Parts: sequence; C-alpha cells; structure tokens
Amino acid sequence: MLRYTQTFGIVVAVTALGCQSPSPTASGDPASRSPTLDVKYANPELDPGNFVSTITNPYLPLVPGTAFHYRSRTPDGVETSDVVVTHATKQIIGVTTTVVHDQVFLDGDLTEDTFDWFAQDRDGNVWYFGEDSKEIQDGEVVSTEGSWEAEAGGNEPGVVMLAHPRTGLVYRQELAPDIAEDQARVLSLKAKVDVPYGQFGGCLHTLEYTPLELGVREHKFYCSGIGQVMDVQPKGGRIRNELISITHF
Repeated sequence: MLRYTQTFGIVVAVTALGCQSPSPTASGDPASRSPTLDVKYANPELDPGNFVSTITNPYLPLVPGTAFHYRSRTPDGVETSDVVVTHATKQIIGVTTTVVHDQVFLDGDLTEDTFDWFAQDRDGNVWYFGEDSKEIQDGEVVSTEGSWEAEAGGNEPGVVMLAHPRTGLVYRQELAPDIAEDQARVLSLKAKVDVPYGQFGGCLHTLEYTPLELGVREHKFYCSGIGQVMDVQPKGGRIRNELISITHF
C-alpha cells in the first residue's frame, strides 16, 4: 500500500514497510520484490527561487574545494576515483548547480571523466540535474553514453539525496528516458561502516537500481557530516568501493 506526501512540488511515494530493512547479504532482492515507485512531479517546471546556493545536506555535503578519494579492487585491477567538488557552477533550467568532477582510474590509467550537476532546494533535498560523461581508452574518448541534462529532450532532474530519509522511502534520482533512470530505496539509517577513512555508525544505507539494467544493484552508504563512504556491487565479485581520504584545496 502506498501513501503520498507533498513537498516542494514533488510527490514522494512511501512504502508501508516496517522498521526492519534488508541487508546487502539478505536473500532475494528488495528492489525486485516491490513495485516501481518514483518521485513524481506535481509541477515539472521547478522554481529556481526554491533553490539555495550551497549544498549542506548532512548525508551529501558538497562544499566547493573538497575532494573525496575512493579505491576498490575489481577483476580488472585496482580502481581509484577522485570526486572533486569544484568552485564552478552551471545554469540548468534556471537553477544554479554545483559542478562536481569525477575521474576514475584503473591501475593509474584514466577510464572515466565525468562532470555532474547538483543543487539543493530550500527543504534540504539534493537534486541531480545530469552529467557530462566520457569513457576513456588509451587516452581517447570512446563513448559519451550516459550523458544527459535536465530539460533537454524532455529529461527531468531527480532527487539524489532526501532531506529527511526514512526507511522504506523510494525515490527517483534521474529521468532521461532510455539513458539514465536510476531509483533508490532507503534500507536503513543505522548502518555501521568500516572503511580505510574510519569507522562510522548511524549511517544511511540505500539500494540503487534501474529498469535499464535489470538485476544490476548497488548498495550505498552515507555518513552524516561526511557524505558517501562506501558502495557495494553484489554482482561481479562483490566489489567494495571505499573512501580512502578527503582533501581540500
């Protein structure tokens, strides 16, 4: 059974679940056991006046001049990524977004180079307005698959981080038909995480999935005051991408 609550021109679908939530090792897949629930827009034309200039959501603080460094071991080698919150901004459908530069390296070689665009509304929800993504091989761009921008071609922004996440909430993170249609579900607000950067409790645990890649799931963990500290991909050898350090520039 669903109920809907109105907030900032969006309607958030909420599942009537209990306080218990599946863990990454639980049998079955919580995404496949529930109906598809999206963030639905009451007014597709977002009011730029409802956005603020800084992103201060405790689970996803994006302060310009901050760089997050991650590392994982994959079947292809050691993968590292640098997620840099730049001082640059980009205007998208009248909203001033913060530009985040994400580079991925495999054994030291650049394989992905992406610019993401985020903005926070007055309620504290962090919205995702698209990305400019490039896949790199031997120093050459071989694909821009996955790139999209809100409004262009009917694309719509989504909420990448809720202001007040609650267990069972399901929300749409992006909508670029046939390109990017990620959704997320809150599994827990009490997760414990142990990564090279430190040990944390009371963290947000979400499950991300997309109808464009059935069976592909990603568990993400966000800790208050820090941001994303780990993501786990159950398929492909249970890859753990962990926060190694945070630097400032």
